[in-house]
Amino acid sequence: MQGHWMSIDDYARLTQMERSEVETLIVRGKLTTIIEDGVVMIDPGQGMAGIVPASLHELSASEADMTLGASFVEKTIGTIINLHEKVLVAKEETIESIKNENLFLKEALASLQELYEEDRHTIATLTEQLKLSQQEVEFMRRKYKLMWGKVIEEHAAQ
Repeated sequence: MQGHWMSIDDYARLTQMERSEVETLIVRGKLTTIIEDGVVMIDPGQGMAGIVPASLHELSASEADMTLGASFVEKTIGTIINLHEKVLVAKEETIESIKNENLFLKEALASLQELYEEDRHTIATLTEQLKLSQQEVEFMRRKYKLMWGKVIEEHAAQ
């Protein structure tokens, strides 16, 4: 009877499963076991029927997971594409508003340049008028000095 039975670790190595997976199969009742001297022994001949359907079931479950995963990936990609489109629309709106703002600033700058040119022309005109007024004042000063100088000399001579 000992040649027919094997320990959990030997069974896990033989089936290339993790020890926890073998223990799960034991708990689910898929493997025939006995306990000898505190060691759990497994009958490998009778347990294969329980393992194969479980493996097939796990395969079909993982295919469902893959289908579910593919659906999840499709939805995720769709969401990312929608977000990307929203970002592009926002980017285009931002670019358009910046272009409008730049156009406004350009027009304001052109207007300020026109005002500056007008002010510069006005300053030049006023400067010219000031020079002419100073020349006229100087001319009048000399004229009155000459005229009053003669009057003073005539008055002093009397």
